[in-house]
Amino acid sequence: MNVYEEGLGVLETLFARDYQFALATSNDNIPSVRFIDTFYDSGAFYIVTYGNSQKVKEIEKNPMVALSKDLYRFTGTARNIGHPLSEKNRKIREKLIRIFEPWYFAHNNENDENMCYVKVDLNKGFFYKDNTGYKVDFDRKSSEKFPFIFDIIKID
Repeated sequence: MNVYEEGLGVLETLFARDYQFALATSNDNIPSVRFIDTFYDSGAFYIVTYGNSQKVKEIEKNPMVALSKDLYRFTGTARNIGHPLSEKNRKIREKLIRIFEPWYFAHNNENDENMCYVKVDLNKGFFYKDNTGYKVDFDRKSSEKFPFIFDIIKID
């Protein structure tokens, strides 16, 4: 297994679950940030949302986004991949319902035609686990691995 493949395995371990990130979008070069729930699967993060939300409108104008939390950071290209009941979303819908089970149907109405999924295809990222950092270029399918200790004191 090469470093890139190892990094993808670490991504699965860290983020193939309900994980909150700050999502940064922009409109006319003015940044906007909000916390969202995500799920990582096969090189992309998925977000359950509504097509008429500010984030989706901004993504339609400028698909370049950033995700960040606790020194984890990613950039990617986001797009609205359509309604959950669309046949093309069948497999990811099954995963999202399972992962977001505690709140999926309580907070989402699949009868609403504006409900949608946003997929963020990753370009670059930095993450760490077990004192090892990974800097990944998803476009080039390359990765650097190095010693990394999270030594920032968090104040809540």
